Amino acid sequence: ASGTGYVLMHTRGAPQDMQKAPQYTDVVAEVEAFLLDRSAALKAAGVPAEKIIWDTGIGFGKTVEHNLKLIAAHPRFRAQGYRVLAGVSRKSFIGKILGLERPEERLTGTLAVQAYLTLRGCDILRVHDVKEMAQVLKMLAVLEEQNEK
Repeated sequence: ASGTGYVLMHTRGAPQDMQKAPQYTDVVAEVEAFLLDRSAALKAAGVPAEKIIWDTGIGFGKTVEHNLKLIAAHPRFRAQGYRVLAGVSRKSFIGKILGLERPEERLTGTLAVQAYLTLRGCDILRVHDVKEMAQVLKMLAVLEEQNEK
């Protein structure tokens, strides 16, 4: 009724147990089917499609491998016509890949993943390090502008 956007996020399980051996047959297909189903329900309830934002739920009931598959499939989610949000900032999968225990050590890995997602059409990034990500986005914009000349 307020006209605001609706972020639809995939997760499996409750916070206290969602990371205990999450299993999927095909994580990309299952997350996509969930988001499509819930988007249809939102539209049936009167939410305009342009107000629906998809979040694949990276880090929420998913292993490192699941997260990487979802990141790689980002264009597939974007192709469904909804804006897509990614919240990867300082996530544990980055720490596991880079061998970094503390979240505050994960800036470089975070920026790499966020830049990758941006280049693949991500609409919204949820970030902790705003200044650093703004600098990355500025550099990407300049490089893209130069590429178009």
